[in-house]
Amino acid sequence: MKLTGAQIVVETLIEQGVTDVFGYPGGQVLNLYDAIYDAGDRIRHMLTAHEQGAAHAADGYSRATGKVGVVIATSGPGATNLVTGIATAMLDSVPMVAITGNVPQDLIGRDSFQEIDITGITLPITKHNYFIHDVNKLADKIREAFKIAKSGRPGPVLIDIPKDIQTAIGEYEPQKPVEPFENHMPDMEKVRAAAALIDSRSRPFIHIGGGVIGSRSWDLVTELADKIDAVIGCSLMGLSAVPTDHPRFLGMQGMHGHYASSMASNDADLIIAIGTRFSDRATGNKAKFAKNARIIHIDIDFAEISKNITANVGVCGDIPTALREIIDTVHEANHMEWIDHVEDLREREMSFIVDDPKLLTPLKVMETVNKYKTAYTPVATDVGQHQMWAAQYIRFQKPRKMISSGGLGTMGFGLGAAIGAAVGTGEHTVLITGDGSFGMNLNELATAVTYHVPVTVVLINNGVLGMVRQWQTLFFNHHYADTNLDVRKTDFVKLAEAFGAVGVRAETPGEFEAAFERAIHSDDVTVIDCRIDKDEFVLPMLPPGGAIDDIITVKKEG
Repeated sequence: MKLTGAQIVVETLIEQGVTDVFGYPGGQVLNLYDAIYDAGDRIRHMLTAHEQGAAHAADGYSRATGKVGVVIATSGPGATNLVTGIATAMLDSVPMVAITGNVPQDLIGRDSFQEIDITGITLPITKHNYFIHDVNKLADKIREAFKIAKSGRPGPVLIDIPKDIQTAIGEYEPQKPVEPFENHMPDMEKVRAAAALIDSRSRPFIHIGGGVIGSRSWDLVTELADKIDAVIGCSLMGLSAVPTDHPRFLGMQGMHGHYASSMASNDADLIIAIGTRFSDRATGNKAKFAKNARIIHIDIDFAEISKNITANVGVCGDIPTALREIIDTVHEANHMEWIDHVEDLREREMSFIVDDPKLLTPLKVMETVNKYKTAYTPVATDVGQHQMWAAQYIRFQKPRKMISSGGLGTMGFGLGAAIGAAVGTGEHTVLITGDGSFGMNLNELATAVTYHVPVTVVLINNGVLGMVRQWQTLFFNHHYADTNLDVRKTDFVKLAEAFGAVGVRAETPGEFEAAFERAIHSDDVTVIDCRIDKDEFVLPMLPPGGAIDDIITVKKEG
């Protein structure tokens, strides 16, 4: 059938199973938005307050559902406003398709109004990108973009469509949704070598990352752990892959990870890393990381094998296949001394937790969230101390419930991502944020209120840039250079009300519990301003460049 390029875009998105898109209109996508308007009964567009918020919403939608998130923006500043969101998705391997408009082709390269080379700008932060020259190739390029975005190690793909392509007439024939490229199979010789190494060790530790969630390998991880009597730790991106209450799960390891998880990783004689990149936040000083352990690294991306930590055995290929083969090959084991040692580490970890029952503290906030959320509640975060407190204390029962920016560490990610997660899952979503991060994206309250998106914002308000202040306290002689936010006069309760949301201030544990219980059981968008002490620390902590021997577990006065 003959359609305009704009209509082809919309029909191809619908063909690929897209039901929701996020974006912001502008001059060079007016034709595309007109086509979306005409197809409004088959695809929903959500107008955000800013293109960056739209990108984060598409990202959060994808993280929470496993589907490809879609974001649309116009040329020039509209396109460049997507860059941070695209980079965030790239560093955390999130499948996303970004569609931008551009000036007509005869104006390209002439510094036309709102012309920008967005494909050149995003080349380093996308899996692939396209500049469309031919309307008759448009549908196939969109299909290819979806295929690339969700194949292998997922990631974002950008499609830049000049305005003349949107208005041109081309041929369109519907097709079935594309399937990902078939993953390459792991080398069986490497699998056998991994199994033999596992059988030779007595203190196994499994370290999982976001690749376990992306490949849906969570059940295989626990099956392997049970068979070889291993314990499990994770990176920030691996959170929610294994239920928090699983007896073998020790939680996040690394710079602000659980003491038992980080120490067990250090004491292990074997680390089986699955779907993780061994970032500096997970390892600390790489030269001293797990110096007594052999390393097995399993990942779909060959570039990650031995990139940061040298692997004794690198298994590259489809993660579920590799795990299935290893499980079927290894011998069942019982390592009682190792498990007893880990239990001792757990007990020691508990001794470090000190909490004043009278004060509203991060621990009390997180435990209250745990009390009232369900197993299906997505929990989004921004970036900072609150993110680490959430990572340490929020309990997850189902995968894809921790929505957080890990690789890029994007302050301002949270509210857009929470909106996307709520839209994608249909579940009331909790955002845990800080006053610094929230200040960067609070405009998206307008989006949540307008579309009646059920989001509860738990604002950890300490009046400072907490994580930076913590570093300034520990390593910069208490020089609090430009990290005090209490000089601002923002009243977050009144602000929430001005956006049409519910605003509540909580200064005691009881006030917060009452406010959160009401919020989580309502359809309102609610902002709870939680006042905590500015000198609360995230502990444990590995100092920057430090190793496990340098771990800080207790805050020292002065």
